[in-house]
Amino acid sequence: MTVFNDTTNALTLLKTRRSTVAKDMVPPGPDAGQIEELLQVATRVPDHGKLAPWRFILFEGAARTDFGAHLSARYKELHPTTGNDLLAFEAARFERAPLVIGVVSKAAPHHKIPEWEQQLSAGAVCQNLLIAAVAMGFAAQWLTEWYAFDEEIARILRLSEHERMAGFVYVASRAGEPSERARPEVSELVSHWVPECAQ
Repeated sequence: MTVFNDTTNALTLLKTRRSTVAKDMVPPGPDAGQIEELLQVATRVPDHGKLAPWRFILFEGAARTDFGAHLSARYKELHPTTGNDLLAFEAARFERAPLVIGVVSKAAPHHKIPEWEQQLSAGAVCQNLLIAAVAMGFAAQWLTEWYAFDEEIARILRLSEHERMAGFVYVASRAGEPSERARPEVSELVSHWVPECAQ
């Protein structure tokens, strides 16, 4: 059995990991080898039934601008009175980071594995991407936003009937340290189950 000896550093990473908002990201992003490593780490998640109920769509280079044109056009279709400033923002969404990884949930009816469990596996993929990116020294943020749930954008992304976006993980370098935010008090989230006869 492999023993992980760097427990202190691993726990420190998990306890201090913070998302960097996409608007504060800067180039460069990961290179091809680092992207491959990110995706390898991403797939090391619980996956009951070995279904691999997820896949990836990578947005790099000009593809970010091309996809942004679809976002802007669709947003104007949904909101015809939208001003040019907001449409320009929509067009530039994916240009905020040099790499955006779309994580697609492929959850589908299965005779044994509930779809909900498959969806949770896709969520774990997104979290692994965040942790791996930070461990490699990059900034990362997991976003959904309106376009993750839009039927026309799903068509443009060529999602199949049972597929939906679990999220888009932005990966870049950071200009500075991300700000900390308030975290929940763990003691307020914990209860201890006891049998009814003991209550």
